[in-house]
Amino acid sequence: MSPFPIIDTHLHLWDPKTLRYPWLDSSPMLNNPFLLNDYAKATETFSIEKMVFVQCEVDVAQYRQETQWITEQAKVNPKIQGIVSWAPLERGPAVECEIAALTRNKLVKGVRRIIQFEANPDFCVQPDFVKGVQLLSKYGLSFDICVKGPAQTANAIKLIEACPNVNFILDHIGKPFIKEREQDPWRDHIRDLSAFPNVWCKMSGLIVEADHKGWTTQDLTPYIDHVLKTFGTKRVMFGGDWPVVLHAGPLKVWIDTLKSATAALSPSEQKRIFYDNAVSFYRL
Repeated sequence: MSPFPIIDTHLHLWDPKTLRYPWLDSSPMLNNPFLLNDYAKATETFSIEKMVFVQCEVDVAQYRQETQWITEQAKVNPKIQGIVSWAPLERGPAVECEIAALTRNKLVKGVRRIIQFEANPDFCVQPDFVKGVQLLSKYGLSFDICVKGPAQTANAIKLIEACPNVNFILDHIGKPFIKEREQDPWRDHIRDLSAFPNVWCKMSGLIVEADHKGWTTQDLTPYIDHVLKTFGTKRVMFGGDWPVVLHAGPLKVWIDTLKSATAALSPSEQKRIFYDNAVSFYRL
């Protein structure tokens, strides 16, 4: 049991019997319901006090239903204290009515419109997308950045430059190529991102980017250390990425690994990563 409670800032839940998730068709291991009871079993040895749900690439026509479904789940388990919803930000100013509708739900804390899966590396710097992201600050919402590869990350930096009033959080520390043991230009990009005071970093998904069958803590350490060196301990937070994390191991293993990798920090610094920073960023 942890000496302090934990906030999981990157929880996925889905039920393919309720909503449609097209990407699950090509992922047999994950193409099953993953629900609150399953998560409780996965974390039974930890004191998970709060959770932030992050959108799961539901069929775009059903994104409002996904947010409503999670809102109903939060009534069952009020530890769900935040929702990061999907929204069609590429619509630019025309998306404002949809953002306004989302914020009528007080659980909605931010938006994630995944950039990673876009074939056009310039997707996130298109004028309408930038305007859609800029609108988030008007409604007090943050933006979760999910990118992969140098070109997308470089353009995410340009997006951030254009949106100084929006709070951003980088999911999965920018998805570096851990399996290939590549650190550059990821290290430079992380350094550049950390220079923006409105950018935070989510320590999540690392083992998914590593060798699923043979990763070690030593494989992850250079990446963890660089994030902590650049962002410090006041703008970094833990995320479980369950159940996607199951590709590389149980959630318990990832939590224990991150605790071990940050063991040299003071108890107050560890608590920031596993608890305090999530409260601040997601306004829990």
